[in-house]
Amino acid sequence: MKNVKYCHIPYEDKASFIFDHVHIVWDEQLTFHQQKTWELSYVITGRGTRIVGDATEYFSQGEVILIPPDIPHCWSFDKYVFDGEGKIENVTIVFSNTLLENSKIAFPELSGIIAEIQCYTDAISFGGNTLSQLQTILTSMIREDKVERLSSLIKLFALISSPEKTVTVGHPVTDDRNAKRLQQIHLYVMNNYQRDITLDEVARFACMAKSSFCIFFKKMTNQSFFAFLTEYRVTSSCQMLLKTGKSVAEICFASGFRDVPYYNRVFKKLKGMTPTEYRCSECERVR
Repeated sequence: MKNVKYCHIPYEDKASFIFDHVHIVWDEQLTFHQQKTWELSYVITGRGTRIVGDATEYFSQGEVILIPPDIPHCWSFDKYVFDGEGKIENVTIVFSNTLLENSKIAFPELSGIIAEIQCYTDAISFGGNTLSQLQTILTSMIREDKVERLSSLIKLFALISSPEKTVTVGHPVTDDRNAKRLQQIHLYVMNNYQRDITLDEVARFACMAKSSFCIFFKKMTNQSFFAFLTEYRVTSSCQMLLKTGKSVAEICFASGFRDVPYYNRVFKKLKGMTPTEYRCSECERVR
């Protein structure tokens, strides 16, 4: 994996929480990490794949996610989705349990709200009217000073304590060695799917013999490693079909496939239509 090129700014003296507004090139994003603090993240521009706890899923711009402490996570951004400056953008609020506990003492009015937040153990994505309100507040905080942001933080606490709609996007990773190993394999695929990946290579990465690796992966996922890799590549290619003007052949190779006819066949098998038909159908649906 690449060295970390960016990380959250550290807590400043006399600062109770971190407000981090990031506007960077897609591959400079913070890599896989976890911390003892809470994290509220808003993706303003960009899409791709994220790992949160035990889950690997696709994400799109606009999502706001709350991640409790000690849940490992990372966002892997699609290099073909960016703003007019060629960059992705997100806002992250980082706060500690100490802040929550002190807030209950200093502001009794917040006791119920803070207690609700502290009940969260899984990472969640917000929806409905709560999502739109969170987006508005988080965007406005970019232009606010420190005192104004403190006021906005209290509003954020009120919203996330009793949301209109949520979806669980990741659970804490157990001490199960197999679950952690599978998570690392998923992360490896996220970072390498665009090039050839051999069974020898991925088995070596997992510190296993090839036969043991195949048995392990099949048992954990109910599919072979290469079936998983093919599905991942096809799903990644869907984003390029929708978000770029690249030809099907260009997208085929950018997704890790090495043969256009084969790419067309597996795409149709998994999606029920060819890449060209998929692109056209989605364009018609949006109109």
